[in-house]
Amino acid sequence: MADRDVIQLSRNEDIKARSDFLRGTLIEEFGQQALGGLTEDGGQLVKFHGMYVQDDRDLRPERAKRKLDRAYMFMARLRIPAGVLTPRQYLALDRIADERANGTIRVTTRQTVQFHGIIKSNVRAALRAIDAALLDTIAACGDVNRNVISTANPYLSRAHAEAAEAARVLSAHFLPRTGAWREVFIGDERVLGGEPEAEPIYGATYLPRKFKIAIAVPPSNDVDVFAHDLSYIAIVENGVIAGYNVVVGGGMGATHGEPETYPRVGDVIGYCPAHLLVESAEAVLTTQRDFGDRTNRKHARLKYTIDTHGLDWFRAEVNRRMSAPLEPARPFAFAGNHDQLGWTTDAEGHNHLTLNIVNGRIADRDDMRLKSALAAIATLPGFIDTGAIVMTTNQNIIIARANDAERAAIDAILAEHAVGQDVSRLAEGAMACVALPTCGLALAESERYLPTLVAKIDGILADHGLAEQKITIRMTGCPNGCARPYIAEIGLVGRNPGKYNLMLGGAADGSRLNTVYRENVGEAEILASLAPVIAAYAKDRQPGEGFGDYTRRAGIV
Repeated sequence: MADRDVIQLSRNEDIKARSDFLRGTLIEEFGQQALGGLTEDGGQLVKFHGMYVQDDRDLRPERAKRKLDRAYMFMARLRIPAGVLTPRQYLALDRIADERANGTIRVTTRQTVQFHGIIKSNVRAALRAIDAALLDTIAACGDVNRNVISTANPYLSRAHAEAAEAARVLSAHFLPRTGAWREVFIGDERVLGGEPEAEPIYGATYLPRKFKIAIAVPPSNDVDVFAHDLSYIAIVENGVIAGYNVVVGGGMGATHGEPETYPRVGDVIGYCPAHLLVESAEAVLTTQRDFGDRTNRKHARLKYTIDTHGLDWFRAEVNRRMSAPLEPARPFAFAGNHDQLGWTTDAEGHNHLTLNIVNGRIADRDDMRLKSALAAIATLPGFIDTGAIVMTTNQNIIIARANDAERAAIDAILAEHAVGQDVSRLAEGAMACVALPTCGLALAESERYLPTLVAKIDGILADHGLAEQKITIRMTGCPNGCARPYIAEIGLVGRNPGKYNLMLGGAADGSRLNTVYRENVGEAEILASLAPVIAAYAKDRQPGEGFGDYTRRAGIV
């Protein structure tokens, strides 16, 4: 074969192939405390174990001026399929945040939590504490199937419980089989002899890129089923899940100035009975494993595999790998993708509080001691044994399975700690990625800034009598789309410090991409651009018409 015909794999493929099933030199590197970070190869491999090497970018200029190395630290993300924790597990995470991280807990858009600010000497201690709580960080990042998300509250109905269990089953099925995580971080000895180590699903080089799975139970699309590589829409009959519509090819990531990268909403390719859930998921994942682009990581997600080969080809390949082909999709309907905040009571009399967590950050501040409040709730007698703490994919928390006495106690604790539950309708649908100062990819602020912008947009909405109108607004500090901004009714994607692309026109149920309305604009221009659109919406909207739908119908985007 001529040199020009040799396929040049991306560097990450070589790192994975040489890693001895994700071990690399991580044991040695975490033993070197003088270096606060990791080698480049180590930094790639540690992602498979649920961590990123980061640094405090607020400190970069001063440290560079003093000729000091960056203030390296680690972000650790947990694998919690369906987002359900026992109160005791939550209390363990609360302690880890104080003892090993920066004192806060971050609820993510993938229904789990992550810790920031873990210095290298604390990594192993933090992960051992996580392991002691019967949790782990395996495959929360990296080129593998990541945390499997599900419609938020598994206690609302039997179908919701089945969806949560399906998330746990899929997560376990696609968990890497390597023992590297326990050897590197927990201290387990490697077992030698017998059968050679193998990854029966992934192979030695795992997937071309990350892979995300979601499960929705209509009419709620809180998980944004059209935004992930693979999603399942539960078809409920007689109160149980009979099967699932299969959605493939969603993905939010893009790169500014590179039109060959783009966000994409997924396509429904058919229906599978409930007993074929795992088989269908493995068929989709292994098709991506075998045909995904391993030469260009920016072109390696499933959405590009589908667009390269065609949806009909992809469906046929998935069917070829299954014992029975997918059936025609069944009817479904979504009503929206927000969380329903406040108290609800299920058929068994249990109470569930969905509590708004601003951009997912659980912390104590002078004006509101949210972190202390949640810890006090988790320690309530009775609730600590029978309750649950559930993360949502909208970065909120559900305090689940409280009896009436516990409900009253929970309300009292929240009031004592100044944790209010009255938020604006726009704030209900707001979501932001972490961005600065810890994310190395961030071009602009997101988590720290979005509440300020939301308050100013709230003023415009109130001026036009729209304070009670539900509108989805999402912000990211870069185009990678971690807060799923490309399907929001109002999306803001960081371009430069203080500058964003303003996107309009997403659907209220998360089923449609939005469109760039203004490029590279700051706060003043964002507000000036939105004000006349909001005014026109207030005047000309049709009954029940969402903001994103109006901007499409009116030709604004």
